[in-house]
Amino acid sequence: MLLRLASFFSRRSDLVTLGAQGVVVNEASQVLLIRHGYRPGWHFPGGGIEHGETIDRALSRELHEETGVTIVKPARLFGIYTNFDVFPGDHVVLFIVNHWRQDHVPAANAEIAEQRFFALDNLPNATGAATKRRLNEIFSGADRTRAW
Repeated sequence: MLLRLASFFSRRSDLVTLGAQGVVVNEASQVLLIRHGYRPGWHFPGGGIEHGETIDRALSRELHEETGVTIVKPARLFGIYTNFDVFPGDHVVLFIVNHWRQDHVPAANAEIAEQRFFALDNLPNATGAATKRRLNEIFSGADRTRAW
């Protein structure tokens, strides 16, 4: 057991982390963004994939926990991005969510301070740079990058 733990910690730089985020689009073509309580800016909802969890299950869980959104038809995979500026082995899997319902809106808390739908031409000034790049790729046909 001690050898296994030592091996794990000695290879930390080799670790790969994976997160799922969703671009939730409503009938007015607005996108759902969240503002975290622990970092600045507006971002897509989503989060880390837990051990033994599928990517689509993680997306569903994170959207429901953070925004009250329930996916009713499978989300469409848009892209897989590296997020090495945050962590050397980090990757983000981005989905477009067109078929969903929101039966409740969770109360603001320490993790999610606020959530709101925004028109693409009226995004908040504090929208994260990566979020803006992804929206341009999805809705304006901008060239895709590999880095988040």
